[in-house]
Order: sequence, then C-alpha cells, then structure tokens
Amino acid sequence: MNPGTLYGIGVGPGDPDLITLKAARILGQVDVVFAASSTKNSHSQAVEIAKPHLKESVPIRMIPFPMTKNKDAMEKAWEKNAQDIIDVLEDGKSAAFITLGDCMTYSTFGYVLQNIQRLAPHIAVVSVPGITSYQAAASRLNTPLVEGEESLTLLSGVNGGGRFREISDHADNVVFLKAYKNAGDIAQALGEGGMDGNSVGVVKCGLEDEQIITDINVFREKAPNYWTLIISKKSKNFVAQKKEQ
Repeated sequence: MNPGTLYGIGVGPGDPDLITLKAARILGQVDVVFAASSTKNSHSQAVEIAKPHLKESVPIRMIPFPMTKNKDAMEKAWEKNAQDIIDVLEDGKSAAFITLGDCMTYSTFGYVLQNIQRLAPHIAVVSVPGITSYQAAASRLNTPLVEGEESLTLLSGVNGGGRFREISDHADNVVFLKAYKNAGDIAQALGEGGMDGNSVGVVKCGLEDEQIITDINVFREKAPNYWTLIISKKSKNFVAQKKEQ
C-alpha cells in the first residue's frame, strides 16, 4: 500500500472568504484533518474556518502542543505528533494539517513538516500557501506594506521589541505578529525608534469582533488579545491614511 499525501494548508487570517480555491478543493477531498491545539483546550480557529469546506464524515484530530519554553518537551511533542500523522498516512489515507494564515510563516506546520521529513522522508508533502494576517490587515487599512525600494521586516512579537531595537535603523516597514503578551514593550521600542506614531494594531483581523487600534501606546497599559498584530511604517503617508479609517 502506498502512503497517503500530507497537505499543509494555510486557511487564511480568519475571514472564511479569504481561503484559497486550492485549499478549499483539497479540504473537500482529504480523509483526515489535523489541527494544532493547546494542551489546555481543543479550540482551533483554523478548524472553524475550514469546516464549511470539509466532508461531513471527515475526522478532525486535534494534536496538542504544550505551551512551554522547555526545548526538550517541545521537541518530544513535535516528534510524537509527527509520528501520529505518519501512522495515518502509512495506512494510505490522505491528510491535511491546517493552520491559520500561511503554512510557511511562523506556523506550527513548519515544525511538523521538519519532523515528518526526518522520520519518514518517503512521505509526499504538498504545502498550500494562505493569505497572512498582515496582508489582510494592510488591505483592511488600505495601506501598502511596501512601495518602491522600501523593505519589509517581519518579526515575532512573542518576546517583545528587543529584536526590533537591534535593527530599527534599517527598518522601513515592520510587522509584528503574535504581539500580545509583550505588546507594551513593542510599543516602547517603536517609540524609541520614532515609529510609534506611524503604527497601528489590528486585533482579530477579519473576524466579527475585529478592532483597529490607532494609538498603540495603549498597549503599554493593557495587553491586547492573543490575535493581535502591529504594522509600523517610517512613511509619513501612513498617518494620513490611518486617520481616514
């Protein structure tokens, strides 16, 4: 029996209309769907987005990942979860691993993929790109991410603004993803770089309770929701466009 194919699928930022046609087609065909969840709960926004495109009978398997900074614990979880997926594929079934945004951008799928390629290199893997939250947020704000010869720097906000401080002199446009627990430090770092006034926070982009925060300095007093990103630009045009929202 030939093993099934694994599809890594980015289902977009949250708006169900922003899932690609290719992703929707594959989701309607696979035998099993996998999605990551915290060990504390089994909720998955990616599953909610994908549900309208799934066969009613398809099993959805949540695979838990511990929220820990312990490297050994994380690596064991990645390997175990990868092996669980491999076991399904070796039975000849096709499977999709769904993830918010794009499957190759700060995605859980990247870690799963690396382990599957190491443990079972004969397994066929097809990665399907998705629209990222920051692309959706830029469209929501009617603000270009980059123009002309400008650069775009993409950063994780999990550990605050430290990385930005190292590169602030060279950053034309910056996006912080996962800007929640340490959003206050990100706001401070952008202020130190003179970019806080040209910054916008977007919470739950594309969802019903979406929020646009035009003064990111409020994050210094109160941490935002988990689904938060910050877009910051040196371009003065951003302020004018932002005020028109």
